[in-house]
Amino acid sequence: MSKDKLFKDLEQRFREGKMDRRDFLQATGKVAIASLGLTIAASLQGGFVDAAPKFSAYPFTLGVASGDPWQDSVVLWTRLAPDPLNGGGMTGSDVPVKWEVAIDDKFRKVVREGAGFARAQLGHSVHVEVDGLKPNQVYYYRFQAGKEISPTGRTKTLPAYGSHVSKMTFAFASCQNYPTGYFTPYRHMAADELDLVFHLGDYIYEGPGPNQNTPSPRYHNGPEIITLGDYRNRYALYKSDSDLQAAHAKFPWVVAMDDHEVENNHAGLIPEANQPVEPFLARKTAAFQAYYENMPLRSASLPSGFTMQLYRHFNYGDLANVHVLDTRQFRDDQASGDGLKPPTPESTSMERSIMGEEQEQWLLSGLNQSQAQWNIIPQQVFFCKRDYLIGEGEEFSMDGWDGYSANRDRILGFAKQKNLSNLVVLTGDVHSNWACDIKADFNNPDSGILGAEFVGTSITSGGDGVDITDAQKAILAENPHIKFYNNQRGYVRCTATHESFQADYQIVPFVTRPGAGIFTRASFLMEKGKPGLQKIYDAAVTV
Repeated sequence: MSKDKLFKDLEQRFREGKMDRRDFLQATGKVAIASLGLTIAASLQGGFVDAAPKFSAYPFTLGVASGDPWQDSVVLWTRLAPDPLNGGGMTGSDVPVKWEVAIDDKFRKVVREGAGFARAQLGHSVHVEVDGLKPNQVYYYRFQAGKEISPTGRTKTLPAYGSHVSKMTFAFASCQNYPTGYFTPYRHMAADELDLVFHLGDYIYEGPGPNQNTPSPRYHNGPEIITLGDYRNRYALYKSDSDLQAAHAKFPWVVAMDDHEVENNHAGLIPEANQPVEPFLARKTAAFQAYYENMPLRSASLPSGFTMQLYRHFNYGDLANVHVLDTRQFRDDQASGDGLKPPTPESTSMERSIMGEEQEQWLLSGLNQSQAQWNIIPQQVFFCKRDYLIGEGEEFSMDGWDGYSANRDRILGFAKQKNLSNLVVLTGDVHSNWACDIKADFNNPDSGILGAEFVGTSITSGGDGVDITDAQKAILAENPHIKFYNNQRGYVRCTATHESFQADYQIVPFVTRPGAGIFTRASFLMEKGKPGLQKIYDAAVTV
């Protein structure tokens, strides 16, 4: 049987419910990898090496970054691209790249150094997993290729496992659509003092964006992206932004993927529209490879075809236990055709999952073993119940956890059983700010509070926005566990101590032109032993 017929047969069996997701993934994966060559692991073996490269222009145009910090290790990243928007401008040869890590930004006290390769098959990206570092220590790093030296980056390791830590300060952000505005929030983030940054998805947008005849702050480079070359050029466009480069160079990032890094509102192996599976899997494979090439990820996240390990765990001393989730890759299809719908037997089915059985058990096991003061869960889509229908009846977003309510109920039931009240869910996706109490049972207003969800707005997606409308005020009244809403651009700054967890919603007044200042729109506090969010600052009241 030809590969085309195999794909069609497997797709038909999956849609008819004759195969479960795991079997479908394994079967199609074998066909895809065998017939399309969709694995990049072999590329790490390298090819021809250009030991004395000469570049047509400065090769470090996309800056430097660090990420996935551990107690004694961190990933250092760069990508050689003298002509970044035209495939990078490199030859097909691998290029040796030297790296240095020092405790000072003048590199007088170098503590680690070595050499790696910018692999042609990985877009001439470099991922160095530096080990032998001290816990909770700031370091500086740089790269050298040929005679060219990269900008200097700053990074920081995590505190030793179980060690006493008095404070953790971090930011989280998401949704940076290049055409809709300037990445000004990142310039302000880079001027802050943070331990790390979480990015919760939609690092790029895959669509064409407005055409050159439509007024827009900026424009995408080309039509909707499909191929590996397309995705590489789109990442290069975004990474050419100086504000984004500054935030990457200042702090280690922990990244997570949502939908637009591949295609809007896809669900696992199911594309947004009713398309054939094979071309979507090829597109997803290209998207995953480009994501790895452009993110400071460890080799454990190297894609294998259209699968990629992105849910992972970090310990911040005795203060925080962090579980980064992947709510896109393993989910069932959105119920009822997606969109805003009332609950249905499909959306409430016990069989449906937004995270997959294996990841769910991983999360519950981690929560069960946690001894930290805070259990922080960075993830992608709205977690708490959010009823859009004012008055009688209910209407939910089928793309968020409301469309997979049984999966959410299992997590909340486990937390209630274990007497947890320290859950901190961090969310992106919806291009607006929200703050919510996490209820043990959202259908019972008198049920206990298990923690809080802080939903961060976008960096640019949605344009300048407005603070709040009457329609959103009505949604707040309909959902009393939701304490705050704002629809302007920015990021959320968080400070955790043993006594409290504080979230400051940082807002810029505009992104459709550069140069905006930043201010705190509102601040919320969780105190140990006092369930429920406390609003401790509101600019709408005090200004």
